[in-house]
Order: sequence, then structure tokens, then C-alpha cells
Amino acid sequence: MTAKNDMPNINEKAAEGIKPEGVPYRVLVVDDSMFIAKQLGQIFTSEGFEVADTAADGSQGVEKYKALHPNIDLVTMDITMPVMDGVSALEKILEFDKQANVMMVSALGKEDVVKKCLLMGAKSYIVKPLDRKKVLERVVSVLKR
Repeated sequence: MTAKNDMPNINEKAAEGIKPEGVPYRVLVVDDSMFIAKQLGQIFTSEGFEVADTAADGSQGVEKYKALHPNIDLVTMDITMPVMDGVSALEKILEFDKQANVMMVSALGKEDVVKKCLLMGAKSYIVKPLDRKKVLERVVSVLKR
């Protein structure tokens, strides 16, 4: 009988959410939908990311980003939210930190708004409904640039 560590696992890969120095990437999730925020949180934590905080609108997102800065690696930003929308919040975060990694989260049919956000400085976008594999691919491509 062999012990587990006698046989290397050829399928084992490093968690996507861990930086080369061994600590997790920290993410701020900004979305007014508790369901989407929870879904993103589960996707992130399943790959070793740390969800540093969540915010229910753009205004909270900007305040939490400022409070967490510089210890935040990525922001996922919903576009349509009450109080302050994601486009305005993106603008405020980039005014505060030009290097911020902000990814927009959009429903289908918002291509024009997403394009505007990318031109403003958003690094990428995620389309709802969320697809775990696509979310992770986009996030990793932004963080490993």
C-alpha cells in the first residue's frame, strides 16, 4: 500500500489567487446584488483569493477602496447600482489611484458602457451571468500583466 505522498498528483496546480510570494491576492467586490457578490466571493475564495471586503454601491466601493489602499489588488465593479453607479465609482477610484485594477461587471447589452469604462481605464470586464472559468481567466490576465 502506498501513502498519499508517495504518488505525486499530476493534476495539482497552484491556486490562481496566490501571488508568487505565497500570499493571496486581495479583492474588493462592489455589487448591489447580494447574489452576485456572494457568487464572486465563492469563485475567488475557491482559488485562494482573499475577499478583502464587499460594497453594495459605488459610493461605498470608493470609500472602501480608499480605506484598503494600497492593500487591494483588484476591484470588481458592477455598472448599474444605486447611489453611485459603477462608471462614476471607476472614475473616482482612478482619480485616487491611477494604477487601480478595476474590472467591470456587466449584464449583456451594456457593451457601449463597458467600452467607455475600458477607455477610462478599467482593466477588463466580466459578463453576467457569471461563468467561473471565464471570471478566473479574466481576473488572472489582469493580475499577471
